[in-house]
Amino acid sequence: MHIAPHDNRNVPIVDVDNALVPLNYFNIVKLKKGEAFEYRVPGYETCIVPATGTVDVEVEGVKFPSLGRRGVDVWDGEPEGVYVPSGAKVMFNCVSNETEVFVAGAKYDKVLDPFDVRVGGIDLVQYGSDDTKTHRKIKHILGANQHDKVGRLLVSELYTVGQGGWSGFPSHKHDTDRLPTETRHDETYNFRFRPNYGSGLQMLQREDNTPGDAYHIMDGSTVCIDKGYHPCAVLPGYEMYYFTILGGLSQRSLVQYFQPTHAAQLETIPGIKDMIAKFK
Repeated sequence: MHIAPHDNRNVPIVDVDNALVPLNYFNIVKLKKGEAFEYRVPGYETCIVPATGTVDVEVEGVKFPSLGRRGVDVWDGEPEGVYVPSGAKVMFNCVSNETEVFVAGAKYDKVLDPFDVRVGGIDLVQYGSDDTKTHRKIKHILGANQHDKVGRLLVSELYTVGQGGWSGFPSHKHDTDRLPTETRHDETYNFRFRPNYGSGLQMLQREDNTPGDAYHIMDGSTVCIDKGYHPCAVLPGYEMYYFTILGGLSQRSLVQYFQPTHAAQLETIPGIKDMIAKFK
C-alpha cells in the first residue's frame, strides 16, 4: 500500500503485474545532462512526464523534442507529457542540467499512435473552497482532452491550494466494475510537499462505517490503492502535490462511487461535479 521514499535507481517502483495494482505501472527516472534512458513495457501503454527538467523523447522513431518546462520542483511551471503506445520502444535523454521523469502506465494491449501533450493541451480543473478545506487544482495530462487517443490510462497532477486541507473527499472508491455506478480502476500516487519536509496522511477505509488504516506520507512516498475509500490530507502550513495514475479494467472513463455516509457533502463542495466529469 505505502512505499516509503527511496532511490529506486531508475528501476520501476510499481512493475508490470504488480500483486496489488496489476493495472498500473510506475517508474521514476533521474538523469543528468547527456544521459539517456531506454525502455519498453509490453502490454502497457505509458506516459512520460518530466517532474523537473527537460528531455528529448523518441518513440519508435517519432521525435518529441524539449519536453518539460519545470525547474526546481513540480510547483515551478506547468506539466507536459508524451503518450507511448503499448510495448513501444522509447528513449529519452536529458537536455537540461538534470531531470526527474515520471513514467506512468496502464495495462492495455491495443497499439495506438504516440503524441505529445504540451502546456496548451492540459485540462485544468479547480474546485473546492478554503471554507470546506477541500480547495485543490487538478492538471489532467491524459484526461478528457485526449480521450479518443488513449486506451485505459488516465494521468493527472493534483495540488492542494493554500496550506493544509483534504483531497479525495467526499471519500470515494473505484474497485468494482458495476456500471453505471462504479468502475474498477487501480490507482497509484507519488506525493511531494512544499516545503519538502512537510507530510500528510493517506486514509483507507475498506467498507463504509468500519475501522480503516492510515499511512504517514512524506515527500517521495508512493501509495498504491487497490480498493476502498481513500481520502488524503496535508498538515497545516504545507502544500501537497500528487502525481496520479489510473488504469481501468474495462474502460477508460472513471466512475467514482462516493461513500454513502459522506455522499451529502457532494452538495457542499463548489465545483466538485465538474471535477467528477473530467476523469474520462
